[in-house]
Amino acid sequence: MDEKTLEEIQFHTETIESDENSPLHLIREKEMELSGQALAVKKQAEEIVAEARRKAVETVREAEAEGERLAAEREKTVLAEVQEEVARVAQQTEGEIEGLEATISERMDSAVEFVIGAVLQSGGR
Repeated sequence: MDEKTLEEIQFHTETIESDENSPLHLIREKEMELSGQALAVKKQAEEIVAEARRKAVETVREAEAEGERLAAEREKTVLAEVQEEVARVAQQTEGEIEGLEATISERMDSAVEFVIGAVLQSGGR
């Protein structure tokens, strides 16, 4: 048995053997009452701390879930922006290619004439 239990047994034994109105008895009775109140307050404090810990764990869990949700949303947004930019660059590049092909077609006759002239000129030397 622990010391507290032994004290309670001894107190009850003394109570039976002594006068209930003696100062010592009244002091011990008050001491036991205060001890009980202290234990009740301690238990209540432990319950409050345990509840606070549970709430803290839940808050962390909720914050992590919210962080993951926000990260996923941001990832989707950025991916959509990148895809739009890729499409814009591809369209712009396609337009540039079409312009270059048109220029090549326009200048093809001139290029052929230039090459033939250069060949004829070098052949005549």
